[in-house]
Amino acid sequence: MALLTDKEVDVTLAGLPPEERQMILELLSEVQERMLTPEKLREWDAKEIFPEAQIRELIGPDIGLQMLFIPEEYGGMGGGARDLAAFSEQMAKICLGVGTAFLVLHLGSDPILVAGTDAQKQKWLTKMVEEGSIVAYAVTEAEAGSNLSNLKTTATPVLDGGGTITGYRINGTKQFISNGGYADFLTVLAVAPEGPSFFIVEKTMDGFAAGKPEEKHGIRSSNTAPLTFDDVFVPAENLVGGVPGRGLSQANEVFGFTRLMVACCGMGAGVAALEKVVPYAKERVQFGSPLVEKQGYTHKLILPYVARLEAARAYIEEVCLRLDSGEKDLQVEGAVAKLFGTEVGNACADSAIQALGGYGYIREYDVEKIKRDVKITTIYEGTSEIQQLIVSTLRWRESVKLKGQFYDDLAAQLDAVHEAHCNLKGDVLAALARLVGRLFDEVHQTKLTRKQHIMFRLASMTTLVETGAALCAKAADVAASLPKFVDTQGVTVGLAIEPSARQEYLVLCARINAALCGQEAFVIANEILFGSGQWTVDEALSILTSSNFDFAASQTGLVSDMDLLRTKI
Repeated sequence: MALLTDKEVDVTLAGLPPEERQMILELLSEVQERMLTPEKLREWDAKEIFPEAQIRELIGPDIGLQMLFIPEEYGGMGGGARDLAAFSEQMAKICLGVGTAFLVLHLGSDPILVAGTDAQKQKWLTKMVEEGSIVAYAVTEAEAGSNLSNLKTTATPVLDGGGTITGYRINGTKQFISNGGYADFLTVLAVAPEGPSFFIVEKTMDGFAAGKPEEKHGIRSSNTAPLTFDDVFVPAENLVGGVPGRGLSQANEVFGFTRLMVACCGMGAGVAALEKVVPYAKERVQFGSPLVEKQGYTHKLILPYVARLEAARAYIEEVCLRLDSGEKDLQVEGAVAKLFGTEVGNACADSAIQALGGYGYIREYDVEKIKRDVKITTIYEGTSEIQQLIVSTLRWRESVKLKGQFYDDLAAQLDAVHEAHCNLKGDVLAALARLVGRLFDEVHQTKLTRKQHIMFRLASMTTLVETGAALCAKAADVAASLPKFVDTQGVTVGLAIEPSARQEYLVLCARINAALCGQEAFVIANEILFGSGQWTVDEALSILTSSNFDFAASQTGLVSDMDLLRTKI
């Protein structure tokens, strides 16, 4: 894992110039004021209305928001990962129900984007631009869930008189398909003789039917429907990529990117909840002073989430930068981002209800809707438990393959950050990185990798360390950008200007997040070492202390840092 910044990437980055990205976000704000008002969003939520007319207007010729993620050669804008991340976060802040419809437009077209033939891309992506087609991604089944190898939907080849395949007959059912009841075309994963394969199915094809929409806990303004395929004939030209049997690898390539976007949605929902709470805390007076001045309120219900959401943002930015730099196969990074970003967003929304008291439980104040909506981000596109499985398995294998070098390298980078900026607690995260690497080695040697609970706990610890490292690096990069006074020998003797409020804010978030990482990681490490019963007390203590992690040092100044952060928000 490399801690990257824009300044360190010496390649041409994919995506839009920052000013164009900002124009898209401003257009989205204008659309929100006109078409996605709080009153309409509450009505659609209460009545479970999928706003088809509004969605089609948003992707129609006059607005064309879907053009952001379509390559320029097919009539789109050619946005990159950073552009889509910013868009996804902003859309989630408006409404995750409506945002899900847009997320699925991208998800449904992704198999074509990553694996389609030139002709398929030209036909279907251009169709999305010119006709504003609604798209769905039909993979999930009742019996398969996240286990795509257990698919039951079949694709049987149809041969002409000469033995040439002219098409496929698709039979089976799909469940929990977002946009399924309104999609103009879908990318459907079905099992051909050679293995799972993606096919493009149009809603007008005989034998295709969408069932009754599901009644849902949240994202009630999105459409989620079961689908039935009864001998649906799909021409051979609709086999994505033209070669059967590659569907699972194509799905994994899609997941590495779209799970990052779901992380943005979870983070965006958490930010939206905080934006409701902070003004309330400043205005609400209890026992003679505003709630924002009470530690029992801010230090429990607000400030930990401010810091954790910044960690999620820093990690997402880092992974997006790597994607826009041309890196591939970031499946585990997408899983880390989704696991951390969605769980933090969900917890933040729950805390926001508590922070607003009785008002938080009332629909008019919106946070209860945010909480109902954001929960799905920990479930769709692979549950948090699936992400834990991916993160723990792949990081374990990588750590063993590289003989611990993966986390040693990360720790060395954090040590360098600490040497340059000792106020960011980079040393805390460096010690935790070494501890994670040691734990992976120990559970490998003792075969505790067979214990799923142990591996899941390691995944949680991994996400804490890697997201914390990203925030630490981001804060260091901001601090490094400040002009400095140097003496005649070139030694820095002070800053030429005072840090801005934003710079101080990031430093505080990095310190607080490192302290919170220390708390949680220490508990996890003790649970693994002492709770598993695999080691004696002395052996467990030896492993725990081998990384030089100092729990007391990790907590130094936490309360005073929170006091200062409170003044910044």
